[in-house]
Amino acid sequence: MAMTAYKYHAQAMMRDYLLADPLVPYTSVLIGVFLCKMAYDLTRILSSFYFKGYSSLTKIQRVEWNNRGMSSAHAIFIAAISLYLVVSTDLFSDRLKGPITYRNSVVSTSALGVSVGYFITDLAMIFWLYPSLGGMEYVLHHTLSLVAIAYTMLSGEGQFYTYMILISETTTPEINMRWFLDTAGLKKSSAYLVNGIMIFVVWLVARIFLFVYVFYHIYLHYSQITQMHAFGYYLTLTVPSVLFIMNAMWFMKILKGVKKTLAKWS
Repeated sequence: MAMTAYKYHAQAMMRDYLLADPLVPYTSVLIGVFLCKMAYDLTRILSSFYFKGYSSLTKIQRVEWNNRGMSSAHAIFIAAISLYLVVSTDLFSDRLKGPITYRNSVVSTSALGVSVGYFITDLAMIFWLYPSLGGMEYVLHHTLSLVAIAYTMLSGEGQFYTYMILISETTTPEINMRWFLDTAGLKKSSAYLVNGIMIFVVWLVARIFLFVYVFYHIYLHYSQITQMHAFGYYLTLTVPSVLFIMNAMWFMKILKGVKKTLAKWS
């Protein structure tokens, strides 16, 4: 009975205070798209001034260069917000009463809207230039992320698990930097070696160990998750599982790459 009362209370608050004003989630999505455009253009402008080889890149390489600058900006933003909400605030802490699956705030919902704007923008670019910016694995990853984030933004359900998964975006800047170094002809530099080691460590922590903790947390709070809407329930169980499988497959490739790079240096 207590679980049901918390559920209806959370739904009532979402209906009366958040979703009653569509400016909160939908405006944040538009802001996210606008910020992506700014990050894309800023990357292009700064690169043309400070990287001499930028002008010699092919057109599609320049597009991908700018796109990766945009994705790095989003990753830094959403990872910082995720760590702040999960670690530094009481929103998802044990000090608050009630199911963790229904906790949300205007700040947490707005930040998710910005992330939705990014995934819409990036997915549109992937489709427009397919497969230059990524194959089907990127389409699957972005589609799952977009659906899950959009649902938790609009419903207010499961935001804790969404933010836990979004912490894994801490690996994106390192992945993009590796591509930048490779494209700039610095594949044999010490920076490339250090970057590869960083990718291995951060990926292991943020996309392997962190996901194991998420599954453990889901197991401990399964009774709360079953009280969610059916769509949210299946998203909570399915999306982390699919992403973890993809992360594990990519991690094996990263491990092979690190071994290959270390062998060349030795």
